[in-house]
Amino acid sequence: MKIPLTNRLAILMLTLSFAWVACSGKKEATSESRTWEAMDAYHLIMAESYHPLKDSANLAPARANAELLAAEADKWAASTFPDRVDYEGMRAQIESLKVNSRGFADKVKSGTPDSELAAALTALHDEYHHIMEAWEGGHEKHQ
Repeated sequence: MKIPLTNRLAILMLTLSFAWVACSGKKEATSESRTWEAMDAYHLIMAESYHPLKDSANLAPARANAELLAAEADKWAASTFPDRVDYEGMRAQIESLKVNSRGFADKVKSGTPDSELAAALTALHDEYHHIMEAWEGGHEKHQ
């Protein structure tokens, strides 16, 4: 049995419409699952604090941002975790980051020498990047 051309075109258009709707829905879900606002907020403060140290041995931004870094870590630990990272191991890593961010802020307050502050901030940065790489699937290495 031969299907008329107009019917074949209608079937093709209907099939393409369903495919487009299905694909566009998947694209939205993927972009949503790639966003973790609490991590991004912490990262902004970490970048402003760590890169001056790395680039020119300047700890002034880290000193100025220490309390904010600790506060963002608190918010991150208390935030809703996206489904793909809502597991005990990730929660433990972010809890550790929270504790260590508070420890860094306390070191800044207590007048810890620059060499110790630099080591603590570097360790905190590395800890953050370990979490970020787990979030991203470990495929990117940040410098």
